[in-house]
Amino acid sequence: MTIEHIRERFETSIEVKKRGLELLPPFIERASIRLADALQNGHKVLSCGNGGSAADAQHFSSELLNRFETSRTGLPAIALTTDSSTLTSVANDYAYEQIFSRQILSLGLPGDCLLAISTSGQSANIIAAVKAAHSRGMWVIALTGGDGGPLAQALEEHDIEIRIPAKSTAYVQESHLLVIHCLCSVIETRLFGGD
Repeated sequence: MTIEHIRERFETSIEVKKRGLELLPPFIERASIRLADALQNGHKVLSCGNGGSAADAQHFSSELLNRFETSRTGLPAIALTTDSSTLTSVANDYAYEQIFSRQILSLGLPGDCLLAISTSGQSANIIAAVKAAHSRGMWVIALTGGDGGPLAQALEEHDIEIRIPAKSTAYVQESHLLVIHCLCSVIETRLFGGD
């Protein structure tokens, strides 16, 4: 029974990725080009998410700041999930919903990009972050799942949504990590050469 359960998890994950392969490459391409162009023009990338998506935001930021697969100059990226003093002070003094938006209002500049990650698209603090990014003249790239939720509705015409065709948080997160690695790969190739 345990082996069969494990096999089913693998098979479902593979099916989600196959559906993503059919639907998502044009969106991933557009997003990676947008990010690479912003970085090449002296802008930075901010990222945010909750729980596993917070870890994904940090993972993405670290791949840009340090390296993905190429030894190269670091790229300016900030995960808004990492400063516990800021997160807790904003949550305490204002509201948890504002833990990312207040940082964006202070750090975001026109031309910067926000990578907003929410598996369900329901996270109020991520939606507030997107609205703050818009008010600062930033581009938004949203990683979502399911039907995109209210986050998809908060996006503007020039934003890019990469929506995983699954409802399960676990399978959406697994695919988000693959998308993040695709973004990093294309960014490195466009900015530093290689295959």
